Amino acid sequence: MATLTIRGLDPETHARLRIAAARHGRSMEAEVRAILTERLNSPGHQRGLGSRIHERFAGLDDELPIPDRDQEPARGSVFDE
Repeated sequence: MATLTIRGLDPETHARLRIAAARHGRSMEAEVRAILTERLNSPGHQRGLGSRIHERFAGLDDELPIPDRDQEPARGSVFDE
């Protein structure tokens, strides 16, 4: 069983965690385990990469300008001279 130590938790978050744990009738440690398990095992977390990218950029209305291409043919790479 792994151990996790959380340092630097602000007092407000600590108090809210304590209240949530009391409300659910469990220790703060058990409450943190439940929160992490729920968050990391939620169906929304298991979506594919394409779905997550689409969700992130779905609100953007503007289109990015596409620069004009040069009419010059592409040059090959030279590795040894």
